[in-house]
Amino acid sequence: MRKKILKYLSLIFVVLLLLVYFLFILPLWGIPFNAKRHGNPPLTPAWALECWLWEDDVNTAVYVDELLDGYAEHDIPVRTILIDSPWSLHYNDFAVDEERYPDPEKWFKSLSDRQYRVVLWMTSMVNSHSKDTRIPAGGDWFDEATGQGFLIGKNSEIKWWKGTGGFIDYTNQEALTWWQQQQQDCFDWGIDGWKLDGTATLFHKKVGPLPFLYQRSSQGWLSTRQYMDLYYRTEYEHGLSRNPEFVTLARSMDRGYHPEGFAPIDAAPVCWVGDQEHEWLTEELLNEPDEEKVDMALDGVQGFEAAIESILKSAEKGYNVIGSDIGGFSGKTIPPRLYIRWAQFSTFCGLFLNGGHGERALWKRSEQELQIIRKYAWLHTELLPYMYSYVVQGHEGGRVLQSPVKGKYHYLFGDHLLIAPIYKDALENEVQLPPGKWRYWFDDSTLIEGDQKIRRSFPLEEYPVFIRDGAIIPMDIQRSYNSLGDTLSQGYTTWLVYPDKDASSSFTIYSTDEQRPTSLEVAVNDNELNLTFEGEKMPHILRVHLDSPPRSIYLDGSELRDFEYDKSLRQLIIRQKEYQGGKYIIGI
Repeated sequence: MRKKILKYLSLIFVVLLLLVYFLFILPLWGIPFNAKRHGNPPLTPAWALECWLWEDDVNTAVYVDELLDGYAEHDIPVRTILIDSPWSLHYNDFAVDEERYPDPEKWFKSLSDRQYRVVLWMTSMVNSHSKDTRIPAGGDWFDEATGQGFLIGKNSEIKWWKGTGGFIDYTNQEALTWWQQQQQDCFDWGIDGWKLDGTATLFHKKVGPLPFLYQRSSQGWLSTRQYMDLYYRTEYEHGLSRNPEFVTLARSMDRGYHPEGFAPIDAAPVCWVGDQEHEWLTEELLNEPDEEKVDMALDGVQGFEAAIESILKSAEKGYNVIGSDIGGFSGKTIPPRLYIRWAQFSTFCGLFLNGGHGERALWKRSEQELQIIRKYAWLHTELLPYMYSYVVQGHEGGRVLQSPVKGKYHYLFGDHLLIAPIYKDALENEVQLPPGKWRYWFDDSTLIEGDQKIRRSFPLEEYPVFIRDGAIIPMDIQRSYNSLGDTLSQGYTTWLVYPDKDASSSFTIYSTDEQRPTSLEVAVNDNELNLTFEGEKMPHILRVHLDSPPRSIYLDGSELRDFEYDKSLRQLIIRQKEYQGGKYIIGI
C-alpha cells in the first residue's frame, strides 16, 4: 500500500513538473532553452553609435527644437533624437498628434535637413483606451481592428501601462498589411527607427488568478516567447525594407526577467536596458537607519548598478550595441555626480542614450556637468571607428564590443580597453587588471603590470579606463576636448598606437558604407618600429607612444621629415594625406 501511495505521489509530482514546464518555462524560453533562437547581431549602421538624446517630461516639437538648439549652441554632440510616447493620437495608430507636433511632414524633414536621425516609440498594442493621448478612446480605428479580427485571441484585451488593448496578430497577413499601412506616413517622412517597448512580454491570458502564457493566433497557439520574437523580427525587417539604415531600439535584458534575453539578437541592432531610477549607493544612504533604507539601488535592483548588471548580462548573451538611459529613467532629480559617472560609463558602451525624466538641458544644470559630459560625449563620438570594427566583427560571428572580465562590473571594451565602472558615489575605486601590461588612459606615460588589484582615486574629470600595451585605437577626432587633436583632425582617421616590444599587433577598421577594410599592423624589430597599412587608403594621423624622439622616419622608402614629437606626452605625431604603399619604418 505504501509503495502504491509513493508511486502515485511520484506520478503527480512528475505531472506537476511537466505542467510547470509546458505552461510557464517553455513559453518564455523556447526549445531547448534558447539554444537556436539567436542569430548573429545585425550590422548596426554607424549613425546609431553616435549620441542619442530624448526627454520624457514635455513631449512637444517646440521643446525638442529648443533642446537640440541648446545642444548645438553648447557644442554637445547629438546624432539621434528619440521621440517617446505620447506622440500619436492613440497609442500605435501612427497618426501624429499635431497639437504636440504641428505639420509633422515638414518638421521631420527639418530634422533630417539638420542631419539628425529620428526614432519613434511604439509597441504591439491596439488600444481600446489610451492614457495620456489626445484621443483616449479607440474609436473607429480600434473598431476596424477588432471588426476584422486583427487582434490575438479573438480580440482579447489586457491592461498595460498605457491603457487597455489587444496584441496585433503578426501571423495574420491581412492584419499585418493593415498595421504596416498605418506606419507608412512615418516612413515617407523619413524616420530612422522604432523604439520597441516591451509589451510583448505581457503576452498571456488569465486562467483564474494565474497567467496562461499562450494565446491563439490566426496560425494556432503562440507562446509568449514566440510572440516576442515575431514582434521584434517583424518590425525590424519591415523597417529595413523601407530604409536600409533603419534600426530598432530593442530591449535586451531587464533585471531578472526573461534571462534568455528579450529581443532575438539578430533583430536587435541597438539595445537598451531599463527602466532605472536616478539612484546609486551613497554615504548618506549607508548611514541611514535600516528602516529608512528605501533606496532599492542598495542591492542593485533599480538604480545605476541595475543598468550596469543588465548591460553586462546582455553582452554575455552576445548582444552587441547596448546602453541605458544616462542618469536613469525616472525619479525626482538626477544627482549631478551620478549624471557624470553614468555618462562616463555610457561613453564606453555601444549606445550613448542621454534621456528620460529629469533636466537634460546641461546648460541649465551645473557648469561642471556641462563641461565633463560634453567631453565624454565627444569621446564616445570620436571612438566610432573603433566601435564600428566590433559591429562588423560581431555581425560576422566574431567578437562583440563588450566582454565582462574578472573584477566588480569590469569589462573589456573591444580588445584594447579595460573599463572598471565607478558604480557608487565615491572617488576611490578598486581595479582588477587582467594579465599583461596596461596604461591609464589619462596618463599613458607609465606601464602598469597586470594580474593585480590596484586601488586609487579617480577625480570626477577622469574615469577608470586602461589601455592594453600593444593597443591600436582608431578614432575620428573632431574637437580638442580630449587632447587628442582638434577641428583640424577632421577628415583624417587618428590612430593611437602603443607598440609592444614583445609582440606585433594589428587592427582593422571598415568603411561605414560597404565595410571596405583598412588594416594597420605594428611590429618592433630590433631598433625599428614598422607600421604597415593595408586595404583602402585613407588620410591618417598617427599618434605613436615613444619614450624618445625617433632617429629617422621613412614612408614607402622615402625619408619623412614632416612630423612632430611631443616630449611631454612621449608621442610621435605624423599627419599624412596620401601615400603609395603605406609602410612606415621608424628608427627608435
